[in-house]
Amino acid sequence: MASLGPVHNDRVTEPKTYGDGVAVVVVTYSPGETLQRFLDTLDDATERTVEVVLADNGSVDGAPEKAAERDHVRLVPTGGNLGYGGAVNAGVATLGDEVGWIVVANPDLEWNAGAIDALLDAARRRPRGGAFGPLISDPDGTVYPSARLLPSLGRGVGHALLGRVWPGNPWSRAYRQETAEPRERTAEWLSGSCQLLRREAFDSVGGFDARYFMYFEDVDLGDRLGRLGWLNVYVPSASVMHIGGQATSQASARMLKAHHDSAYRYLADRHRGLAWKPLLALIRLGLAVRLRIETRGAQRPSSLRER
Repeated sequence: MASLGPVHNDRVTEPKTYGDGVAVVVVTYSPGETLQRFLDTLDDATERTVEVVLADNGSVDGAPEKAAERDHVRLVPTGGNLGYGGAVNAGVATLGDEVGWIVVANPDLEWNAGAIDALLDAARRRPRGGAFGPLISDPDGTVYPSARLLPSLGRGVGHALLGRVWPGNPWSRAYRQETAEPRERTAEWLSGSCQLLRREAFDSVGGFDARYFMYFEDVDLGDRLGRLGWLNVYVPSASVMHIGGQATSQASARMLKAHHDSAYRYLADRHRGLAWKPLLALIRLGLAVRLRIETRGAQRPSSLRER
């Protein structure tokens, strides 16, 4: 029987009471022109006035500074490159108690009209909802599988080792929930590229686990929310479009390695003890082989953090 492993909750605090305010936390790392389009379309995503926090991991292109000249947009330098989850945590830490809803989003998205309001409507219908994710599509209309099952040992290994070379394998299809119709439903985790978080729920698990520099921080968050009784809810009546960014365009090999390291960490965290060591060693070896193959001829991984 698989060991569930510890829930990472070092920073869990006593429950606080928050207001009904909404803030959007965006992690930036030289996002280029995509950030301006993100902010332009954000105006149509909600009728409410929202605070935008740019948690900046060391941009050198000037885009976050330019964006911060807008009303209600605030630049928060993280002091280095904390990774995705660490930067989100740093941005959230600057919010006042009037903010009870946190939208976490990549800067390379375009918002469809009413997207945030639709997420908030779903949140009001589901008081045990901790995270709410929209439908995410590419410019050609392809829907990204952003509401998935957790990668159990079987699904996780099958998808990790075969997902690139045999995309239609049964483990990947089950994990990605590609056959599921786009209807409002619960999921086991939601893509961190865009989701609405109930701040009370976010606090209850101590936020993102900053040990995940990039990739799987959203899988881990969804798992920990679920273990505490919160729901991860897919809300396709809200939608955004992934327009593509440039943050990882010069770091393909490094991002691939980060993906594989995070995949191993996720499984190792949940399968502790001597009995699991041989299997984990085989998983690490398989991931290393996959990394070598992908690094040779791979294009950069999607900035939507495809996995």
